Amino acid sequence: MSGGEVAGLIVAVFWAILVSFLAVALVRLAQTLRRTTELVAGITEQAVPLLGEASEALRTAHTQLDKVDTITSDVAEVTANASALSSTVATAFGGPLVKVAAFGYGVRRAVGLQTGEAGRARARTLRGKVLPPARRGGRRNRSKD
Repeated sequence: MSGGEVAGLIVAVFWAILVSFLAVALVRLAQTLRRTTELVAGITEQAVPLLGEASEALRTAHTQLDKVDTITSDVAEVTANASALSSTVATAFGGPLVKVAAFGYGVRRAVGLQTGEAGRARARTLRGKVLPPARRGGRRNRSKD
């Protein structure tokens, strides 16, 4: 065997080893691609019904929001009507009720003056001493001793 033949034999062996490694790598790549395809198919089978359910839930939520919007507008209308009714009642009955109360106070005061009770103030006793009746107005109206 000459030197060229030995070199050719070595190159052929290395070429066979390289082709073997490439063949193993291609087989593993094919297996990986097959598993990836199966995984994508499984995800697609599960995702399509899930997307349909999500779409249906979204439609239902939209319908419920429309109902809530209608209820909210009705409540706002009822609130406005109640406010208008309250102001009408206050206008219609508030003035006359104040006048009736003032009239009742005036009648009570007049009857009290007629009987003499309103002019007399009750005297208080403190440890045997008779104190003058309380004055209105606080400190401003007190006389200096």
